[in-house]
Amino acid sequence: MINKKTLLLAALFLLVACPMFGQTPGASGIAPGEIKFLGGMIGLGIAGGLCGIGQGKAVAGAAEAIARNPGAAAVIRGTLLLGLVLIESLALYTLVIIFAKVK
Repeated sequence: MINKKTLLLAALFLLVACPMFGQTPGASGIAPGEIKFLGGMIGLGIAGGLCGIGQGKAVAGAAEAIARNPGAAAVIRGTLLLGLVLIESLALYTLVIIFAKVK
Protein backbone atom coordinates (compact mmCIF):
# COMPACT_ATOMS: atom_id res chain seq x y z
CA MET A 1 0.00 0.00 0.00
CA ILE A 2 2.89 2.33 0.77
CA ASN A 3 4.33 1.87 -2.73
CA LYS A 4 1.03 2.84 -4.35
CA LYS A 5 0.82 5.93 -2.18
CA THR A 6 4.38 6.90 -3.02
CA LEU A 7 3.78 6.42 -6.74
CA LEU A 8 0.58 8.46 -6.58
CA LEU A 9 2.35 11.24 -4.68
CA ALA A 10 5.20 11.32 -7.22
CA ALA A 11 2.71 11.48 -10.10
CA LEU A 12 0.88 14.31 -8.35
CA PHE A 13 4.11 16.29 -7.91
CA LEU A 14 4.96 15.83 -11.60
CA LEU A 15 1.49 16.97 -12.67
CA VAL A 16 1.74 20.04 -10.44
CA ALA A 17 5.15 20.88 -11.91
CA CYS A 18 4.02 20.56 -15.57
CA PRO A 19 2.81 24.19 -15.95
CA MET A 20 6.30 25.36 -15.02
CA PHE A 21 7.70 23.73 -18.16
CA GLY A 22 5.11 25.49 -20.33
CA GLN A 23 6.61 28.94 -19.73
CA THR A 24 8.65 30.77 -22.30
CA PRO A 25 12.39 30.06 -22.08
CA GLY A 26 13.29 33.59 -21.04
CA ALA A 27 10.83 33.77 -18.18
CA SER A 28 11.64 30.52 -16.40
CA GLY A 29 15.38 30.92 -15.90
CA ILE A 30 15.94 27.40 -17.24
CA ALA A 31 17.26 26.98 -20.77
CA PRO A 32 15.55 24.45 -23.08
CA GLY A 33 18.76 22.39 -23.23
CA GLU A 34 18.74 22.04 -19.46
CA ILE A 35 15.21 20.64 -19.55
CA LYS A 36 16.32 18.08 -22.16
CA PHE A 37 19.29 17.17 -19.98
CA LEU A 38 17.07 16.79 -16.91
CA GLY A 39 14.69 14.53 -18.84
CA GLY A 40 17.61 12.54 -20.16
CA MET A 41 19.02 12.03 -16.70
CA ILE A 42 15.64 10.86 -15.42
CA GLY A 43 15.53 8.39 -18.31
CA LEU A 44 19.07 7.25 -17.53
CA GLY A 45 18.10 6.73 -13.90
CA ILE A 46 15.16 4.58 -14.92
CA ALA A 47 17.27 2.57 -17.36
CA GLY A 48 20.04 2.14 -14.80
CA GLY A 49 17.60 1.01 -12.14
CA LEU A 50 15.98 -1.52 -14.41
CA CYS A 51 19.40 -2.80 -15.50
CA GLY A 52 20.30 -3.25 -11.83
CA ILE A 53 17.14 -5.24 -11.24
CA GLY A 54 17.92 -7.39 -14.28
CA GLN A 55 21.47 -8.01 -13.10
CA GLY A 56 20.25 -8.97 -9.66
CA LYS A 57 17.80 -11.48 -11.08
CA ALA A 58 20.48 -12.91 -13.38
CA VAL A 59 22.96 -13.38 -10.53
CA ALA A 60 20.26 -14.93 -8.32
CA GLY A 61 19.31 -17.35 -11.08
CA ALA A 62 22.92 -18.30 -11.71
CA ALA A 63 23.57 -18.87 -8.01
CA GLU A 64 20.53 -21.14 -7.79
CA ALA A 65 21.61 -23.03 -10.91
CA ILE A 66 25.13 -23.55 -9.59
CA ALA A 67 23.72 -24.71 -6.24
CA ARG A 68 21.55 -27.29 -8.02
CA ASN A 69 24.26 -28.52 -10.39
CA PRO A 70 27.80 -27.68 -9.23
CA GLY A 71 29.28 -29.66 -12.12
CA ALA A 72 27.98 -27.12 -14.64
CA ALA A 73 29.38 -24.12 -12.76
CA ALA A 74 31.83 -23.14 -15.51
CA VAL A 75 29.19 -23.07 -18.23
CA ILE A 76 26.71 -21.23 -16.01
CA ARG A 77 29.35 -18.68 -15.00
CA GLY A 78 30.27 -18.00 -18.64
CA THR A 79 26.66 -17.55 -19.62
CA LEU A 80 26.10 -15.29 -16.60
CA LEU A 81 29.02 -13.06 -17.54
CA LEU A 82 27.79 -12.76 -21.12
CA GLY A 83 24.33 -11.82 -19.90
CA LEU A 84 25.71 -9.27 -17.43
CA VAL A 85 27.82 -7.67 -20.15
CA LEU A 86 24.79 -7.33 -22.41
CA ILE A 87 22.68 -5.85 -19.61
CA GLU A 88 25.41 -3.35 -18.71
CA SER A 89 25.83 -2.38 -22.37
CA LEU A 90 22.16 -1.38 -22.40
CA ALA A 91 22.84 1.18 -19.66
CA LEU A 92 25.91 2.49 -21.50
CA TYR A 93 24.01 2.78 -24.79
CA THR A 94 21.32 4.74 -22.94
CA LEU A 95 23.99 7.12 -21.66
CA VAL A 96 25.44 7.61 -25.15
CA ILE A 97 22.01 8.23 -26.69
CA ILE A 98 21.09 10.77 -24.02
CA PHE A 99 24.32 12.72 -24.46
CA ALA A 100 23.90 12.64 -28.23
CA LYS A 101 20.33 13.99 -28.03
CA VAL A 102 21.16 16.77 -25.55
CA LYS A 103 23.79 18.40 -27.77
